[in-house]
Formats: sequence, structure tokens, C-alpha cells
Amino acid sequence: MTVRVRKAVFPVAGLGTRFLPATKVVAKEMLPIVDRPLIQYAVDEAVEAGCDTLIFVTNRYKHAVADYFDKAYELEHKLETAGKGELLELVRNVVPAHVRTIFVTQPEALGLGHAVLCAQPVVGDEPFAVILPDDLIWNRNGRGALGQMVDHVAAHGGSAIAVENVSADKTGSYGIVDVEQFDHQVGRIRSIVEKPRPEEAPSTLAVVGRYVLEAQIFEHLHNTRPGAGGEIQLTDAIARLLQDSPVNAYKFSGTRFDCGSHLGFVEATIRFALDNEKLSDSAAAAMQKALDELAASAH
Repeated sequence: MTVRVRKAVFPVAGLGTRFLPATKVVAKEMLPIVDRPLIQYAVDEAVEAGCDTLIFVTNRYKHAVADYFDKAYELEHKLETAGKGELLELVRNVVPAHVRTIFVTQPEALGLGHAVLCAQPVVGDEPFAVILPDDLIWNRNGRGALGQMVDHVAAHGGSAIAVENVSADKTGSYGIVDVEQFDHQVGRIRSIVEKPRPEEAPSTLAVVGRYVLEAQIFEHLHNTRPGAGGEIQLTDAIARLLQDSPVNAYKFSGTRFDCGSHLGFVEATIRFALDNEKLSDSAAAAMQKALDELAASAH
């Protein structure tokens, strides 16, 4: 019998150097897309997938994420006194009442694999999810990406890694999977090649920031030697896992925004502004005006 995925790990210990100087004081996971921080979108996706234990792997200097999920007594009191009930509910309900948040410290920045390993005492021997908040995945009319993957694992067992097609010239920026019997949505992974040149890439299916993993991965993480920069890579441990357990590449339904990059962050902001009932018309008009002014200045 397959155990349902109930725990999600969020590696949030990174320094967000691509967004300096803003991330000197604001955790990159707290950067807002319209009016909600990136971490909120990731948490909502995990909760929608059925996770009720959220494990945040952070560093000893980053407190903003923990503060965001903590109770804000003074703010709540002021909103309640002012009769601002709608805003009060927003502040109180960043996670549903049945969901617990747990914070684990990663003592050193030793890679994604090490961050996941830090969550082992909380995860235990259950299957679990890993979500990278930088990858904002939006599925307007259906189940979230993680929910799709959890459903697949519940039905078929094993582990699953989210993938999407990238252009051949971008394979050097991703882990690329070699998949057998891929049916346009799912296929068993034979191998993972980290950042291959286009002529060496086994496919154009790139690993992106969603994983559903069996607890057996922890054993492989313990036995994975540090690579470049002394980091323990999650993909190295997955390469070992797939030798004795099925690991599937899962092509999710939805749009991924790489919010770890400036362009991806802007694209997400535009898309979510256009989809916002209160902002869509004004946002579209403002964007059209800016485009018109840009075109006029070019002449």
C-alpha cells in the first residue's frame, strides 16, 4: 500500500545573490508577486497537494520566513480594532489551522542535497515532497504541479521529479534526464546528466523544482560525496536511487516561472497582475501605455 505524501520540504537557506541589494535585508522567498510572497505560493501548492507538515530548511541568519508564518499579535490587534476583518483573515490564514510549520537550520551552505538531508529527523521514513519556491508553477484551472505528482505516486509508487521541455541551447543550465518509454507526460528515468552541452544532452527534458521522493533518498544523501564547492547535490543521490527504485520524470500541466531570475520574476508579476480581478484592466492599460511610449521613443 502506497503511503500518501504528507510532508513537504522547502529549502530556503539560500542568500539570493542574484537579487542583491534587495535580498540584503529581504529573504528572496519573501519577494512579492503582486501582493503575496513567493513562499506563500509554494505553501499553497503543498497544502493543496495534501501536505499538512511543512518543513522549512533555513539558515541561522534568515528569520523573515519564520516571522511570516508566526502569529503577529500587535498587527492582528490593530486590524481587529480597526474593523478590517478581510485583512485580518489574510494575516491569520497564511496556513490553514490543521497545517503545522517546522523550521530546521542548515548550519552551512552545503548544497540542495544537504538541505534536504537536514530535514530527515522530521520527515522520518515517509515519502515526502521537495519544493523550490524560486520555481513558481501556475495552473489556473486545475490541480497544482505537486498535487499532480502526488496523485501519480499514490497510484503508481516510486518517486517523481518534475520536468519540462527547454530549448536545446539551455540544457547547460539544468539537470537533463534520459527517459525510457516517455508518453508525453511520464516516463522512467534512466539517468540524469547535470548541465550538459546541447550536443551531449540525452533529451531536452529539464529537472525543475518539484520532487516527490521515497525516504530511501536519505541513505543515498548520506553516502553522496561533496562535489564542486563542497556541496552535496540532490541529483547525485537521485542518480543512485534510480538504480534500485523507479524514479519517474513527470511533465506537469501548468506554466513555470523561474523567479530566481530577473526576467522570470517580471514575467510572473505581469501574468499574475493580468489575472488579478482587481488589477487586470488597469495593469493591461498600464502595460500597453508603456509599450506605446517605448515604441514612440524608438522613432
